Amino acid sequence: MSNLVDTVPALTIEQFLRAMPKVELHCHLFGTVRQATFRALAAKTGNVVTAEEIDAFYTRGDKPVGVLRVLRALDAHLIVSPTDLYCLAYEYLEDAHGHGVRYAEFFWNPTGTVRVSGIRYESAQDAIVAAIRDAQRDFGVIGRLIPSIDREASPAEAVQMVEWMKAYRAPEVIGIGIDYRENDRPPELFIDAYRAARAAGFKCTAHAGEFGMPWMNVETAIEQLQVDRVDHGYTIVDNPALAQRCVERGLVFTVVPTNSYYLRTLAPERWALDHPIRAMAKLGLKLHPNTDDPTLHHVTPTGAWMMMREFGFGLDDMRGFMLNGLDAAWIDDSVRRDWRAQFAREFDALRARVIDES
Repeated sequence: MSNLVDTVPALTIEQFLRAMPKVELHCHLFGTVRQATFRALAAKTGNVVTAEEIDAFYTRGDKPVGVLRVLRALDAHLIVSPTDLYCLAYEYLEDAHGHGVRYAEFFWNPTGTVRVSGIRYESAQDAIVAAIRDAQRDFGVIGRLIPSIDREASPAEAVQMVEWMKAYRAPEVIGIGIDYRENDRPPELFIDAYRAARAAGFKCTAHAGEFGMPWMNVETAIEQLQVDRVDHGYTIVDNPALAQRCVERGLVFTVVPTNSYYLRTLAPERWALDHPIRAMAKLGLKLHPNTDDPTLHHVTPTGAWMMMREFGFGLDDMRGFMLNGLDAAWIDDSVRRDWRAQFAREFDALRARVIDES
């Protein structure tokens, strides 16, 4: 009688990485918009954003343009109703589910939605939460929402965002983040908002050490904002002592293999060799790979994990990254224990079917 390994299909590395159970913890809702959906939103609002501009948004060359202007265009011209937000959230979770994502925590910037798009916070949140619930019913994927501070706005607006979260609490809305350009907007500007969020029982994360900004921003996010995990954090490699403190705490860094800053600053032939993610791993930091802005970066969850292979990581490393994601996820400890055991079993069973790990 043939054993099980002989009777089930073999897997390539890419098929394995797609099938393996995974979580996603660092993804921006506006960075998930499908190109067809972008075009539909533009048509509905009178094509203020032209087809040529949309094509440029989705062009990803050797020296890609940053995506922040795309996100601003969505707020300014295309997101005009809660239904638009529902569509983006539902489609993101559908797409993520197709790549083995079982659980996703994703960012949304309420300040732009309220101030620029003119949609009330509670209406916007209700629409995204409805999409989360419908996606779980339809696909089985679990979604959670992280309202994120727009660091280019004022600290007072960040505090206001937390007040909205407190006033319109929903179980799917679990914590805060902070994003947009870090240049000249250091994390200490937003201490009051983080203090208020923690006092209200929300979890906290922060983009820090992105855009080549110094390791001091990473330290401030950890020590002053008191984050539960760090998004990006690459410049921590310039301070090994700080990195060692993070190792001792077991702090997880949600890294992005497609990070556009390093794609612009590193020569193509050196990119996979010199990307700081490699150095972070050598320092012993706990890493978890994510898509960030998947449709704009031309990456899927499977693709993000494939890029970690380009950095030289093997399947043992992938297993560790998978479990790091569960350690960093904002879930109950009992759920974490169950999922760690379940994910590990599934990973090992799939791995036994891989044709060639090299």
